[in-house]
Amino acid sequence: MNTSACSGGKDSTYNMMKCVEHGHEIVALAHAHPPMASEKEELDSFLFQTVGSSAVHAVAECMELPLYTKEIRGTAVTQTLDYELTQDDETEDLFALLSEVKQNHPDVGAVSVGAIFSSYQGNRVQHVCDRLGLKMLAYLWHRDQAELLQEMVANGVDAVLIKVAAMGLGREDLGKTLKEMQPKLLSLHSKFGIHPCGEGGEFESFTLDCPLFKKRIVVDDSAVVTHVDDTVAPVLYLSIKQVHLAPK
Repeated sequence: MNTSACSGGKDSTYNMMKCVEHGHEIVALAHAHPPMASEKEELDSFLFQTVGSSAVHAVAECMELPLYTKEIRGTAVTQTLDYELTQDDETEDLFALLSEVKQNHPDVGAVSVGAIFSSYQGNRVQHVCDRLGLKMLAYLWHRDQAELLQEMVANGVDAVLIKVAAMGLGREDLGKTLKEMQPKLLSLHSKFGIHPCGEGGEFESFTLDCPLFKKRIVVDDSAVVTHVDDTVAPVLYLSIKQVHLAPK
């Protein structure tokens, strides 16, 4: 049995699908989110995707799984690739979150992680897993991103862009599906070298449906927020205000 570090994005979703394909049973979701007292949705975290946090509960509901959450109180105190236990680092928020999952599900032996190329993220998740006696399951690790994007679309990952932060991406792309965006993302990869799966921070996504969901998510209300007003590569995100679940 395993748990999933769930951001709500395409990568964590597709890695859960690969876990199931490889015979693992997902028993819980774990999500780190901005402090409830803060109005910030985008923390510019080095470790976590925070945009879309307000709707992650719907992912758990679609999968009929318990959702464990933890406020992100730390920051990227240690910014080197390697990590050692550091007070007030956001990595320790992940440790606390997965510790709670482990306490409530002592048979859990692994964590599903949607990391693709970030050694910074991978090393920190591995550090936490080692401390808790868990195995890190990262089936997307070092996959070709153009191939991976095509695979996600072909295998039913219905995710929409909820943040853009790269030359060539703008307001008009927010809310579009991976399938709709695939030609543009591949074109921008050829022109400017952006990562087709957004591993360079070019965009972030939120999953509305996939084969693991028993229902699909419908966004009822959202608003575009300008995070960084830049004429060349503005950073914009969708603040998801309200969702509901619908039959598939």
